[in-house]
Amino acid sequence: MNDRAPAPGGLALIEALVNTVDLASGADTLDTAEGRARFGVAERDLPDVRRLRESLRAVCLAHAGHPPHAPVTPLGDLLATAPLYVTVDAADGAARLEPPGDDLRSRVAAAVAEALTAGTWLRLKACELPECHWAYYDRSPAGRGRWCSMSVCGARAKMRRYRAKGT
Repeated sequence: MNDRAPAPGGLALIEALVNTVDLASGADTLDTAEGRARFGVAERDLPDVRRLRESLRAVCLAHAGHPPHAPVTPLGDLLATAPLYVTVDAADGAARLEPPGDDLRSRVAAAVAEALTAGTWLRLKACELPECHWAYYDRSPAGRGRWCSMSVCGARAKMRRYRAKGT
């Protein structure tokens, strides 16, 4: 659905995870071995991964000023126990929060921390159309993007408003 460039830095992981399900069709790439391998998750972990995905979607919707699409576990609760370590580069002294190994929750927590530090966290949003809610990174100058794709979802929303005015 999204015709935008991927989100910067670690936000690309979050954007990709949120966009593993097409809400209109119900197709979920996490149902495939390839889809799970992309995020390094096992089939037995799918309920937790899906809970994390929908909590991330709710946050993206909130960033765009929209209510949650469904009741979800608060993202802070899901990430509260995700282990992270501070690493310091010996050459330049740069410090980062790093996940231990390949744990998805920890990788997401590190991506959130990176985005908070960079000031990009609030730019990761979800499309306002209820049948879409695709995650996208809002690069608009004012940070007021509403749709994942102006040519698809934006056009649909504008057409619906136009038709509603005519009746």
